[in-house]
Amino acid sequence: MDLSFIAALLVLGAATGFAAGLLGIGGGMIMVPFLTLLFTWQKMPADLIIHAAIATSMASILFTSVSSVTAHQKKGAIRWNIVGQFAPGLVIGGLLAGGAVFAVLKTGWLALLFTLFVGYSAVQMLLNKKPKPSRQMPGVVGTAAAGTGIGFLSGLVGAGGGFVSVPFMTWCNVPLHNAVATSAALGFPIALANTAGYIWSGMQQQITYPGMFGYVYWPALLVLIVSSVLTAPLGANAAHKLPVATLKRVFAWVLMALALYMAYKAYTAFAV
Repeated sequence: MDLSFIAALLVLGAATGFAAGLLGIGGGMIMVPFLTLLFTWQKMPADLIIHAAIATSMASILFTSVSSVTAHQKKGAIRWNIVGQFAPGLVIGGLLAGGAVFAVLKTGWLALLFTLFVGYSAVQMLLNKKPKPSRQMPGVVGTAAAGTGIGFLSGLVGAGGGFVSVPFMTWCNVPLHNAVATSAALGFPIALANTAGYIWSGMQQQITYPGMFGYVYWPALLVLIVSSVLTAPLGANAAHKLPVATLKRVFAWVLMALALYMAYKAYTAFAV
């Protein structure tokens, strides 16, 4: 890796670490499009770029989630009862996506899935629909089932699940600050299950590109960890200072911009 590539990764890690703490999204929603750009710049094989970007992003969430959770826990904002109900489904969904489906999907379909789910989340946030006052989390079985879906979708797009879990929890009348903090905690089981799946499925494909561990590009991962772990607590502290309406708008517009970029990547992949 040359110095300019390392510098770009350090900046990306710092930005995504801050976003992970601020928005409870694990950072993958920001990291995947930019890693796609950086891996293209490094002339990684075209049919490997998005797979590697998604897997490397998810692996980094293992570390940023721990850093973010530590900061949110100091504020007492994490709903651990919700985390416990989500966790079994998150692991099952993550293993299914990362270990069984991920390697089969072509680059264009992965980019398109990313676009659709992120764009939907952004629109829901911008519309700011108010949930019914009586609506609550759906109980142990319902929450575990939702977790399976969130873990599966997260595995396909390389994110920590916050793009679905934060809107889902706020739809169930969990206050936004609690939803963001709880989503940060959900990132770890999602990342653990999916990263294991990416490594296993990548090894089955016998990838020969230097630096690959399964689908995870570990030289980039190491650089990303260094800066993202340092900035995640800063984002978490900022999340508890910003008004809810401002936090929602920031979340929505970041997601919308990233969805548009990945839509372009999907278009170019299908146009080949």
